[in-house]
Amino acid sequence: MKQVVRVKLLADAQQLDAVLRTLAVCNDTATLVARIAHEKRVFRKRDLRAVTYATARGHGGLGAQVAQSVIRKVADSYTTLRANLRNGRYGPKGSRRRARVENTPIRFRPDAAQPFDDRCLSWQHDQDGRGGTVSIWTVDGRMKNLRFVGHPDQVAMLRDYRKGETDLVVQRDRKGNPTAYLIAVCDLPDPPVASGEHLNTPDGWIGVDLGIVNIAVASDRNLGDHLIDTYGDGAPDGPTGRGSTKDRRTRNRELRYTLQKKNTKSAKRLLRRRARKEARFAADVNHQISKKVVAEAERTGRGIALENLTGIRERVRFRGAPTGHALELGVRATRGLHFLQGRPGGGAGVVGGSGEHQPPLYPVWSYREEEPAPPGPVLLS
Repeated sequence: MKQVVRVKLLADAQQLDAVLRTLAVCNDTATLVARIAHEKRVFRKRDLRAVTYATARGHGGLGAQVAQSVIRKVADSYTTLRANLRNGRYGPKGSRRRARVENTPIRFRPDAAQPFDDRCLSWQHDQDGRGGTVSIWTVDGRMKNLRFVGHPDQVAMLRDYRKGETDLVVQRDRKGNPTAYLIAVCDLPDPPVASGEHLNTPDGWIGVDLGIVNIAVASDRNLGDHLIDTYGDGAPDGPTGRGSTKDRRTRNRELRYTLQKKNTKSAKRLLRRRARKEARFAADVNHQISKKVVAEAERTGRGIALENLTGIRERVRFRGAPTGHALELGVRATRGLHFLQGRPGGGAGVVGGSGEHQPPLYPVWSYREEEPAPPGPVLLS
């Protein structure tokens, strides 16, 4: 299981200037290599290295390993571009947009991320587990004792499980002030998977109702109240920090309507950007809800049961509000939460409609004090 850890570099003005110039030289060289690859139609890493290695070394005075990293970055970028073209990301064959993308070599921003392997970047961790230093190659030579800081848990994960290359990234705030980060991949051992006789005998069940007004409601009173308070539409402060998910959906719907009425090229570009932003928001909410439910089930040794929402768009109607708006995030949340059903034996003995080791469970419960929830899920025909 792989996870990404990001730590912040505490670079002074001189160190940050060297980091920025290093990224600029690497990306300028990458743009040159990409142009050569496009002209000669050579995209495989090994073939591209044979054609452009000497040019990459001499163009910006890059070291041998950094030049190799630049060439690999270019080859990976063209691999991603071909996949996007194959999947229709830039339009069908013959369209002007697709032809323009196919006929234009890839260009890299001056502050685009640059990968470094262990020969170009090494780590030294502090004893307190709150940070450490790195030694990194720059255009001014090897820069040593460059401080980094991060959350103690992430630093511990970085120290124990880091594997592979590390990306150097620079982000700018609204005023344009740059901040450098290091992003590394950690290869964690897979958690143990329940199997055998324990698979079908969990210590109780957690029913999860995937709704619209409240995205997820659990049969466990404490967990259910927590999910409602955090992600329900009646919450005073949702995951965005600006109100409930219902308010967020209302703002998105009104902005989409305004942009769709304009029907201009810039409006369509903004609509595509908004679509990606809304998808990221829904994925984040789904992820956080799922983590809470799975963590509670794993802690208590219980299984998870989901209701079957097949055909919900045809079965549910609302008065006074468009069906599509009301279902916009609710159904999207159900898709994201369906991974809770998992593969047979995954997680904490998870079951559901897609599981092969248990029949579909449709839990029924009540939050009314006079009608307490039943002790377990109820099988419905």
